[in-house]
Amino acid sequence: MTIANTKTFEALDLPSPPRAERLKLGMADTMTLTRRDLMIWVRNPAFMFFTFIQPVMFVLLFRYVFGGAIPVHVPGGYVNFLMPGIIAQSAAFASFGTAISLARQLQKGVIDRFRAMPMARSAVLLGRLLADAIRLVVTVLVILGVGYLVGFRFSNGVLAAIVMLIFGVLLGVTICTVSAFVGLAIKDEESVGSFGLVWLFPLTFVSSAFVPVRSMPHWLQVFAANQPVTIVIDEMRSLALGGPLALHAWESLAWMAGIAAVFVLLAVRAYRRAT
Repeated sequence: MTIANTKTFEALDLPSPPRAERLKLGMADTMTLTRRDLMIWVRNPAFMFFTFIQPVMFVLLFRYVFGGAIPVHVPGGYVNFLMPGIIAQSAAFASFGTAISLARQLQKGVIDRFRAMPMARSAVLLGRLLADAIRLVVTVLVILGVGYLVGFRFSNGVLAAIVMLIFGVLLGVTICTVSAFVGLAIKDEESVGSFGLVWLFPLTFVSSAFVPVRSMPHWLQVFAANQPVTIVIDEMRSLALGGPLALHAWESLAWMAGIAAVFVLLAVRAYRRAT
């Protein structure tokens, strides 16, 4: 004889915590995932090595191989012209790891486990971006150290130098938002690795990073002079060497804020749809 189980269960209608408490818990989740991403980076010496070796190689190659063949008219010569461009390019390329990491986490089911945990969903993306920002600060400081060894010098004061570093990190974080969307939307690590080169190389090399825009063909100057990477680099160069600051500063901040706003929304949508 079978005895029917007549016991019923009722869902508890628990009140949600106050908004301030939710923000506090969300920030704690964000810091936990930031620490997790940084620990992965620190405990992987090969990853740390390649994070720094690529920008150092670019500094040395352009300083000693191409520098003598590229005429520029700035105080201190080509090395002073080069360093703001190297910082911007390295910040952009460093963001590429965001797309690959998120795509890898999707493939391995890590994102699904995060979504099943009692944690703020925003913490996954915010924690990743905060960890990337910290890595970018370290990377930029390493680049500046190498730049000083090969002759780069600030000529506009300490405050302007700090602001230049901040602009470089902001550019990298802005591009990280694009990379986050790319990684979550494409989902496949190998495809993300190939696609990243398609859009990053034109933005960084068809800019004022390594050569004056006026040296390019006229039809290419139109794009190079008005794209956001050039605008940010020109501002960083003015901060380092002296020059007009206000116009490029507002243009740079407007470009970065606009790009980040659009791609944060797209990344959040892609994260919600990710399976």
